[in-house]
Amino acid sequence: MTAPTPAGRRTSPRIVLVHTATFRQARQFVPALIPLVAAVGLGDGVTTVVILAVAVTLLSLATAALSWWRFTYADGPTTVVVARGLLSRSVRTVPNDRIRGVEVEAPALHRLFGLVRVRIDAAAGAVGGKDEELVVDGLPRAEADRLRAAVLTSRSAAGAEQEAGPEPEEEFARFDNRWLLYAPLVGSYLAVPMAAVGALFRLAQELPESLRPQLDGPDLSEVQVLVVALVAALALLAAGSVVGAAVVNWRFRLTRRGGSLVAVRGLVTRRHTELEVDRIRGWALSEGLGMRIVGAARLSALVTGLGDAARRGQLLPLGPRAEGLALGVRLVEDPGPLVPHPPAARRRRVVRALAAGLLVTAAGAVVTPLLGWWGVLLAGGVLLALGVPLGLGRYASLGHAAGPRSFTVRSGWLVREQAVLQRRAVVGWQVRQSPFQRRAGLATVVACVGAGRGGYAAVDMAADHVVDFTAAATSGPWAADFRER
Repeated sequence: MTAPTPAGRRTSPRIVLVHTATFRQARQFVPALIPLVAAVGLGDGVTTVVILAVAVTLLSLATAALSWWRFTYADGPTTVVVARGLLSRSVRTVPNDRIRGVEVEAPALHRLFGLVRVRIDAAAGAVGGKDEELVVDGLPRAEADRLRAAVLTSRSAAGAEQEAGPEPEEEFARFDNRWLLYAPLVGSYLAVPMAAVGALFRLAQELPESLRPQLDGPDLSEVQVLVVALVAALALLAAGSVVGAAVVNWRFRLTRRGGSLVAVRGLVTRRHTELEVDRIRGWALSEGLGMRIVGAARLSALVTGLGDAARRGQLLPLGPRAEGLALGVRLVEDPGPLVPHPPAARRRRVVRALAAGLLVTAAGAVVTPLLGWWGVLLAGGVLLALGVPLGLGRYASLGHAAGPRSFTVRSGWLVREQAVLQRRAVVGWQVRQSPFQRRAGLATVVACVGAGRGGYAAVDMAADHVVDFTAAATSGPWAADFRER
């Protein structure tokens, strides 16, 4: 006998104002209005801008109201149900035992109206590769806390947890504002000010001619002016990355509460992310090229069935490498020092790094006598000079190790990543060998897991060590079958 479907609830009507201001539902209709406006033949004056703004706002209000009216959610003892849609009705049901984490977001406009957004991650992952599994937008804070507690404690031990009262908190990590100085060395934070500048230029191009600002840029023909402009641009870029990192990670704090890890952060949008410790299968330490120079890193949890794991699984968004390692081993133990890969792997890395320089140099040797293009030959020489240290750096990033309860693999040069996984996380192995690898006695071994990216590779390890490594990094009787094969 199936359990009855719980009665649906509505979100707060105040979310209609939020969605109207952000044009959440009306965005998909705006491109259809462009040819209509062109057909009507409206001018590009202020009156046209006002008319379009009013029309789009009214359209946004209507679509937001309809979406709120047709949206309901319900949480029962075994499932969470979300129903939405006006013409095409959609009802999504997720069992509570498939829920992997809950995130409560409070963007600035939501906080103005006293609302939050709840995202529920389930083992099924994202639907269509775009939307989260379940999103309930427009709840008062008290109702969001009730829903979060309900979906995470509706298990066999729910009654015991409620009788015991609130769980004590154990702090795992806290963001130090001095770590913001690492932000200019992180590509994702550098992209924030660059995207903002690009959006401003695009907005200026979309404005009518009469409303565009007339700015006279500096004359960059002089070397001194060009140098000053470049220095100013780099300074603004660095400052923008620090501001972006502060906005995203403001007052970051990671705590353990019972069987969950709770991460809270954000200045404009305050996020409260909760992950089950039992679902964590490992951790990944990422170090960009600039971050390695100053000893910085980022730490993420590898959680089964977690959508958008790159953001929601962050345990330390930015900080010293030692802090990240200390935090990671509290969750999954380090299997020990990395085993270096054989000299054949080093030769392979160096040869591949020199290939581009050899091709450009050969092309320059042909076109320079014919066309006088000395720049091609010079570029080839530079690539050849950089090829050897580049190949050695790629080789130095390779490594693997297996311990009693976990194993690790490391690879990457521009962004070096070391993944540490529990042995029980492995669901399969994949061994790849190209003709060149077979000749050199090398192989690439991929550990297939149900967390993170789904697969983590030990690149160019000795082919003779593949069986020993996979057997040592696997728990279960099927490891013996793999050894025989």
